Amino acid sequence: MLDGVTLDQLRTFIAAVDEGSFSAAGRKLRRAQSVVSQTLANLEAQLGLKLFDRSARYPRLTDEGRSLLPDARALAEDIDGFKARAHSMRQGLEPELSVAMDVMYPIEALTCAAVNSRKRYPHTPLRLYVEALGAVIKPVLDRQCSIGVIGSLPEVPAELRAESLPHVPLATVVSPAHPLAKRRGVVPLSVTAKQVQLVLTDRTALTHGRDFGVFSPLTWRLADLGAKLAFLKAGLGWGHMPLHMVQADLAAGALVKITVEGTPRPMAMPMRVVYRKDAPPGPAGCAFIAQLRQ
Repeated sequence: MLDGVTLDQLRTFIAAVDEGSFSAAGRKLRRAQSVVSQTLANLEAQLGLKLFDRSARYPRLTDEGRSLLPDARALAEDIDGFKARAHSMRQGLEPELSVAMDVMYPIEALTCAAVNSRKRYPHTPLRLYVEALGAVIKPVLDRQCSIGVIGSLPEVPAELRAESLPHVPLATVVSPAHPLAKRRGVVPLSVTAKQVQLVLTDRTALTHGRDFGVFSPLTWRLADLGAKLAFLKAGLGWGHMPLHMVQADLAAGALVKITVEGTPRPMAMPMRVVYRKDAPPGPAGCAFIAQLRQ
């Protein structure tokens, strides 16, 4: 009998509770009171429970009805969400927004884009990967992500289309206890070559055998930017970092800036959004990209 319970019966149950009477529920649903009464009687029969006490002038919820009401509301809301998502997809909206984000990109700007996406497309869930170098590109190439935001990888494969985003300022930093911290002016490459450079490394094989922004033959390679920051503060080497990640440490004196010979001044990392040429982003992806540009 329970398999015969319908969404229409649940909506009628909810309307009767919200409107306070069967006649008011009928007006809301544009049905005769007798139809509402019969619908609720059928629902009670299928459940084997009394949902309303009809002994007074107006029906009152029984304990069983009061207990089942939240479940009825949840089921009705779930089906409404299901219908809204189906309608959106029929209009061309992505069923999911999947993004691969370069670890260098500011989390505040990413969060703003996510908030905007949630407001405009509440039925499109976000799936996010935060990676570096080739690990940002690979899920886009493999169609696991619809868009990627790259910076640490300067090259774009031919299968992808790239659009420019605002640059991310960089800083070359060391611990105040590091030997390079005592140098004034531009530090020659002959000096940095004698010190360990902490380098962000690729989790994939896409950049195997190639380096970007490496100036020292002595390198420690880390796949995690948080670990790189901790190692820098511990004096284990020198390295380039996104300025937004080290500003607080620079202000507190936990890190100091240095200028290395051959690096541009000011330093900045060009950021780009990429997507497959044969699978351009839909409405949610385009809105996400537009927010990133701001």
